[in-house]
Amino acid sequence: MDLFYENNLKSAGFQNICGIDEAGRGPLAGPVCAAAVILPENADLPGLNDSKKLTPQKRDVLFDLIKSQAIAYGIGWATEKEIDELNILNATFLAMKRAVEKLNIAPDAALVDGNRDPKLGIPTLCVVGGDGKSPSIAAASILAKVSRDRFMDELDKRYPDYLFAQHKGYPTKLHYQMILKHGILPIHRKSFLKNLSEKAEAYGAK
Repeated sequence: MDLFYENNLKSAGFQNICGIDEAGRGPLAGPVCAAAVILPENADLPGLNDSKKLTPQKRDVLFDLIKSQAIAYGIGWATEKEIDELNILNATFLAMKRAVEKLNIAPDAALVDGNRDPKLGIPTLCVVGGDGKSPSIAAASILAKVSRDRFMDELDKRYPDYLFAQHKGYPTKLHYQMILKHGILPIHRKSFLKNLSEKAEAYGAK
């Protein structure tokens, strides 16, 4: 993975370029998490890649390396209630804006994974599949993924019957089985659980 996108923006005069990505758009429970990262040109992050292509152990190692080497990083969240009120796309944009606001150095440009501009008030380049093309976006994807997974591990301790540590809130057969058995929790996204019986049946949970 090279610095093609970062270098293009730098050649256009931008200096502090942050990569942005999210984790948790698809789950039935918990918040969506976003991260923004400004990396130095000489960052040493062996095996850096799209977080989904890495093992949890490798993500944990890179999580610490990214935080120690980044010029700046920020992690932002939008709650399940905000997801229900705003819809998942707008809640994701909100989490991204909050992540950028957490940066202790203001970015002058952004690289965002995907094809939708979150309207951050700075020049933004959307890169489809960016978490596998841009080191800055890949770093953000790891910070967001690990942060959210750890949050769901904490929820697992609070609600052990739902086995959140195993499915992280995603719409799996196991998760639907736990919802049908134990009911809907306050941390579930109500807008994602409409037609619950039909969706559970589609996942083979009934």
